[in-house]
Amino acid sequence: MSNLKDLQQLAQKRRSIYALSDQLPVSNEEVVKLVEHAVLHTPSAFNSQSARIVVLFGDEHHKLWDITEETLRVIVGDDEKFQGTKNKIAGFRAGAGTVLFFEDKAVVRNMQEAAPLYADKFPIWAQQSSAMHQYAIWTALASLDIGANLQHYNPVIDQKVADEWNIAADWELNAQMVFGAIDQPAGDKEFKPVEERMKVFG
Repeated sequence: MSNLKDLQQLAQKRRSIYALSDQLPVSNEEVVKLVEHAVLHTPSAFNSQSARIVVLFGDEHHKLWDITEETLRVIVGDDEKFQGTKNKIAGFRAGAGTVLFFEDKAVVRNMQEAAPLYADKFPIWAQQSSAMHQYAIWTALASLDIGANLQHYNPVIDQKVADEWNIAADWELNAQMVFGAIDQPAGDKEFKPVEERMKVFG
């Protein structure tokens, strides 16, 4: 029996959810298993497996958003201008955890050396694989009624993140996925006509 309908329903269910709390409907261990499954079974070019992931819960999650707030406060400077950013970060901090997505540049370099004909493509393919990991994890979280949203505060927080969690020098931060219990669902979504975005021949 096909599970296509289930898959499509989950794809529709996966939305950017910003109103989150730390009361997950499942255990932290279940979230970790979900992420592990995505790491093992998400494809990568030439099976390079360059994606690297760090999962933060509780106080470690809070620490990430404390670092982000402190870093951005220095950049923005003015307290009045910073208030909107501070409120946004408070929303992220209110969640249960964050998944950090990295790419291992050493793996990419090794692939470039092993297949020089495609050297210029491996960084692009690595980013594509990272995006697939993000989507796989995001959709799997939605299947457990866990909300999430994807942020990109790299590169301004990269060095502090690396120092705090002893991240290898070759791991490049790509994205931060905040997750938690859904306090408020996403609103209606508008779609551009599919005819403008897709062509079929034959």
